[in-house]
This record gives sequence, C-alpha cells and structure tokens, in this order.
Amino acid sequence: MCNQFQSDSYVVSPPKDLKKPRGKKCHFVKFFGTEDHAWIKIEQLKPYHPHKEEMIKINKGKRFQQAVDAVEDFLKKAKGKEQVRKHQSYNKTRRRQPLMCQHILDDKWLSYLLSMTLVFVQDTSSTSIQAADSTAINGSITPTDKRIGFLGLGLMGSGIVSNLLKMGHVVTVWNRTAEKCDLFIQEGARLGRTPAEVVSMCDITFSCVSDPKAAKDLVLGPSGVLQGIRPGKCYVEMSTVDPETIAELSQSITTRGGRFLEAPVAGSQQLSNDGMLVILAAGDRSVYEDCSSCFQAMGKSSFFLGEAGNAAKMMLILNMVQGSFMATIAEGLTLAQATGQSQQTLLDILCQGQMASTFVDQKCQNILQGNFKPDYYLKHIQKDLRLAISMGDTANHPTPMAAAANEVYKRAKALDQSDNDMSAVYRAYIH
Repeated sequence: MCNQFQSDSYVVSPPKDLKKPRGKKCHFVKFFGTEDHAWIKIEQLKPYHPHKEEMIKINKGKRFQQAVDAVEDFLKKAKGKEQVRKHQSYNKTRRRQPLMCQHILDDKWLSYLLSMTLVFVQDTSSTSIQAADSTAINGSITPTDKRIGFLGLGLMGSGIVSNLLKMGHVVTVWNRTAEKCDLFIQEGARLGRTPAEVVSMCDITFSCVSDPKAAKDLVLGPSGVLQGIRPGKCYVEMSTVDPETIAELSQSITTRGGRFLEAPVAGSQQLSNDGMLVILAAGDRSVYEDCSSCFQAMGKSSFFLGEAGNAAKMMLILNMVQGSFMATIAEGLTLAQATGQSQQTLLDILCQGQMASTFVDQKCQNILQGNFKPDYYLKHIQKDLRLAISMGDTANHPTPMAAAANEVYKRAKALDQSDNDMSAVYRAYIH
C-alpha cells in the first residue's frame, strides 16, 4: 500500500488492483491504532480538532483512547517538518487532516474499527471514487472471478446482494416476486428467469429464503435448483432451517455431482445492509474457500463448523437465545409499566450495566417509540424457536425457556404481528 504523505502517516491511496466499489463518493482511509483500512462515505467523517473533545466525552473505551494517543503522537512528529509545510503550500486545497468516523457501532461486535476511530483521509478529488457501505471493513476485497448466483431478495438477501455487487462480484439474481430484481439489475446484476437458469449460468449459487418449505421448494420444485445442477456446480444454502432439511438438500445436490455448503447468517437487515453479518458455514470445505471473497463482502466474520447440519444447529441455538431474550426484554418493560416504573429509566439503566448492547438499545427504543418496522421478522424468530425446540426434543434435551418464549410469539402472531419486527412481541403483553 502506497503512502503519499510521509513515512509515519496514515494517508494512503488504494492499491492499484483494488476494485473500487459502487456507491456514493467516499475516501479510502487507514485507521490509527488498528492499521486497518476501508472505504468511508464523506458524510461519515468529521474533522479531528473541532470534534475531539466531543468524541472523547462519549467514547470512554480503551481502544478509542489508544487511537487518540496515536493521532496526538503523529501530530507531534509531523509538527514543523519541512515536507509537511511544503506539501501544504504546494496545494492548500488538498491539505489532509485527521478525521473521525461518525458511524457508531457496538465494539463488542468488533466493529470498533469504524466506531469513532481516528483516521487520515487520502484526497480523492482527482479520481472517481465510489463507496461501499462505511461499515464494510472489507475495502480491500478482491472479488472472485467465479460467476455468482443469488436466489431470494428478502430482508437479508437484498443487503447481501447489494454488498456483493459493491465489492465487484458478477451476480445473477432471481426472486419469486420478480419486481424485487429491478433495483439490482440497475446496479449491475444480471437476471435469471428461474432458479434452474441461475444455477446453470453460475459457478456458485446462494439462496436465502424464509423457511424449510421454501428452501426445499426452491431446490426440488419445478424449474428448481436441482434441474440446473451439474458436476462441479456449487450450491450454498443460507436460509435458517432445521438440520433435517439441510441433510435432504445436501444429498439432493451431491447426488447430481454438485457441491454443497450451508451458510446461515447471524444478524439483521441493518447488519446485512452494512456487510456486518456473521456467517456460519458447514459442509464442503472447498466450497467454503471458494466463497471467501463473497463472505468477506457480506460479513465481518465467518466460521466453518464441519459437516453439513452443524451450521443449522448452531444458528437455531443462537436464534433461540436471541428470541427468548427479546421476549424477556418485552416482559420487563411491561412489568415496569404495570408497577409504575419508567420504561425509559429501565432502558437507561440497562444501557449502563452489564447487559448494555446495541441490540438492547435498539429494540427497546423501537418499543418505546412504537416503531416495529421489521429488521428481523417476528414470524421468522418464532419459526426459529419452534425448530430449536424440535431439535431439543430430538436430542432429548429440555428447552423450557424457549418453549415459554415461543408461546408469547405465537400470541403476538395471533395479534397480527407476524410481519413486524421481533420486538413487536411486546404487544403480546399489552393485549
């Protein structure tokens, strides 16, 4: 990576072989303290000196302070150097200064790299820079030369495809409701008329649909995936389904000579849009490796868990915990109201204690504001709870907490909350 300012500066220009992502104008930045880099939208950067004290007040973490120390150390070294003065007098309009990234994310999810981290920005006025989402720490991804297919453009799939395109992948899309493909065609995707056609056109095909039935229909139904599978073709199932469904799909694909990987994702619509999902993969290890650049584009980390079925099990356990926790939060908020306590004060206390997290803050704020726009559908978390309980039955393992939470979600569904966010489980307690 080229340094165009001075030896200890973090002002960088992107490598020549780095494909510029699509999107709004941005800068290519390198972070003090971590040495990581990313494409950052201009509106998410703040000048260092005017905002220094403000940012220090709201960021108490050790990592943030280390970044501040690194900037101050850099400024001391740079002060008075002749080459800095020459550079500034040579072109005042291209003067560089430390900036703060404005986007705030929970550092427990390792996104602290972009959370108010101090950076220097390479001036890009002479070139046409297009931005990936600011949270994509994956600015240096080299996209695979394999042709990518994607089936299912719902809450999660839409964000995934958008990030694949932004990072330069060649993607062919299909969706049951064809109109959803239009936006991605405008962004450079190709259109497949059927799942079978997408698979036949592509080397690796991903799918992300709502439930086990939809996943099986997509593969085994008319003009389905199975009709396009040929020896060597890769199929990656990203839907959250049960292990039995994964076993059936894996056998169907591999019997035709195809290669199979399951890769459900932990996250939400927002994390999908931001390219910050966590991918849980299992099955054919070589497919996992072939998907490397795709997983980097859509997520912040990925785990390979061994044989097919393991990722489905882990995903159901994670969503069981999340769904049960969400129901407990809703129960706590309604109990606070019933006993004359302030719900806002309860949230403030939660966010100052050991349970503080972006999840708690966002979901509680949604409830207090009555905003249940879906980030993860209530009907889907209830489906995941149901599948997790069934998995527990198969393993002869009790799941009483999940079973209790499942009943609350079922009541919320009966109150017509299925297509709202999972936080709408709150309404099951007030009706």
